[in-house]
Amino acid sequence: MSDNTNHTRGEKCKSKVLHAAAKLFLEKGYTNSKMREISSLAEVNYGSMMFIFRSKEEILSELVGFVLEGQFEATAKLLQGKTDDKILFYAAETTLQLYLAESSEHMRELYSLSYSLLSSSNVIYEKLTFKLAEIFKEQYPSFTQGEFYEKELASAGIMRNYMTMPCGIYFTMDKKVKAFLENTFLIYEIPKKKIDEAIRFVEQFDWKAIANDVIKNMLAYLESKI
Repeated sequence: MSDNTNHTRGEKCKSKVLHAAAKLFLEKGYTNSKMREISSLAEVNYGSMMFIFRSKEEILSELVGFVLEGQFEATAKLLQGKTDDKILFYAAETTLQLYLAESSEHMRELYSLSYSLLSSSNVIYEKLTFKLAEIFKEQYPSFTQGEFYEKELASAGIMRNYMTMPCGIYFTMDKKVKAFLENTFLIYEIPKKKIDEAIRFVEQFDWKAIANDVIKNMLAYLESKI
């Protein structure tokens, strides 16, 4: 059997596992989903699956990358023709993330764990550091990637805390988004006038529907690779 054939089969098994894991994590939650359940749903031999992914955390880390790319793509598509303002893009993308986490308790758990577990949090920090360098380079033209990484650690802490705390009567989704943007933009020394503009800007979109579409599109993409 050729190396190309083995590689293709390996990638197909990997895609099956990721699709099955995503479905189970969304239906049962990360904690309640077992590796053997993922193997069974994926119709992949347990030993073969463990050769590809040694733990649930490794699976989660891989899925985090897909979710982040889905956020970026959905935000870029949403804002196409509306604005090229990078600050407003950041406001929209992070608002979408907050709505994704709020879409279900299982999604909240996935995001909370993604920001807490070492391998998945590293994926987040690395991907977002590059995005931050693009978005805030005008504010910090002399910053290195390492300095943007330090900023991301600070803003990620705020994001994790706001995602983990569910909305309620006194802490509505609108208040959560507003508080998150106000506090996070302070880290990047964004003027209050611009912060207010960003808050008004994100109010015009149906983020709940957009978040649901991002989740559906991620599952559809993973299924298309099987």
